[in-house]
Amino acid sequence: MEEAGGRLDARYERLALDTALSTLLAVLLYVAVKVSVDGLRHWRARVSVLIVGAGPVGLTAALVAVRSGKVLKLTLLDERSRAALLCRPQQIALQPRSVRFLLALGVDFDNMEGCWDNEHFFTRVGVFQEHLLSILEQQKYRQEIRILLGTKFSDDFIRKSLASEWPQIIVIADGSCGESSSVLGISPDYIVESCNGYGANAAIERRDQRQVPTPEIRAHSLYFDLSAYGMDISSMGKESLKPGFHLKIYGTFRNRYMALACPASDSKVVRFLRHTLNSSIMKNIFHQSFNAYKMDIEPRVNELTLHHVQCSRRLFEIMLSHRRVTAAFIEGDNVVVTVEGEAARVLNFDTGCGVNLGLRGLESLEELLYRVATAVDQNDIFEALSAKIRHSKQVSEDFKQNGLFTTVFE
Repeated sequence: MEEAGGRLDARYERLALDTALSTLLAVLLYVAVKVSVDGLRHWRARVSVLIVGAGPVGLTAALVAVRSGKVLKLTLLDERSRAALLCRPQQIALQPRSVRFLLALGVDFDNMEGCWDNEHFFTRVGVFQEHLLSILEQQKYRQEIRILLGTKFSDDFIRKSLASEWPQIIVIADGSCGESSSVLGISPDYIVESCNGYGANAAIERRDQRQVPTPEIRAHSLYFDLSAYGMDISSMGKESLKPGFHLKIYGTFRNRYMALACPASDSKVVRFLRHTLNSSIMKNIFHQSFNAYKMDIEPRVNELTLHHVQCSRRLFEIMLSHRRVTAAFIEGDNVVVTVEGEAARVLNFDTGCGVNLGLRGLESLEELLYRVATAVDQNDIFEALSAKIRHSKQVSEDFKQNGLFTTVFE
């Protein structure tokens, strides 16, 4: 009897083991099939993208979209004509981080007019845009890409071109004066924060010179003799002079720009230059600074050419303005909107490196494209938007804390 009971227990144990193995096999098979199906769905997932603005940031956003492998159809539009875009003479200075980001997108700096210095690349805005446009135009044979220059994003455009089918993602990169965000109903409110510095800008245009990109020139710990304007420097101690000023000279030979900055302080010199009513003081400071630190091969500014110098009247507080809302979801049409570049954040102080701030914001764009393309429901969409918003806020916070030090003070 005991032997029969033992055989029965063994049979039950084998049956339980077979059942457990069968269940485990079924679960593993289910997981494998689900992973395969999800993987296939993720691989095949594509979204349509509309990018408004064909400036450096808008064109880079288009490259990010194309390289992501998650775009079914890309439309890029700008209200400016191709000629107006490509003739822009301003120089941009791409920092090492931006250079690495662009290299990963296929930008070929070896075939772009410009120059290198200290791992920075200097070129004209129009040259940079032309290079990016050429990359996008080469991709048109492999992907559905439409480039609509001379086309404004407006209510009329929406009625005519988007009435039947909205894109799933819209990237707004039409600059600080763009109207696209307001057309989509995105809040125009900005947060304005101090960067803990004071600055002034100057520009010199010399029509007899060529638009040749040049490396930037930096000078630090500068002090100015203002005794001719009623400030007796000799009676002041060293502490009253601090902090020293930082100077940057940049731009092409024809269009030279200068940025003068200092950390925020209450020194007598800073107070004097912030509140002076004499507009010639800053002009003379820039005049002397340029002649002291310019490149040897470029002409000096003299009394006859001083009227070509356009500059700030006095020192002003350096402020960063960034949108309260940099990403949104349009209910009903199920459209994700992200605001990039100077449409999202802008500095009231020109250092020649503004494009880099916009490119920092694009570092999270590929992740947004992927997460929206593979989203199962609206919760996935909202999580993707939340991640993009967090990154956008972090970009502004980082620049407010360290931006001036990397672009001027170092």
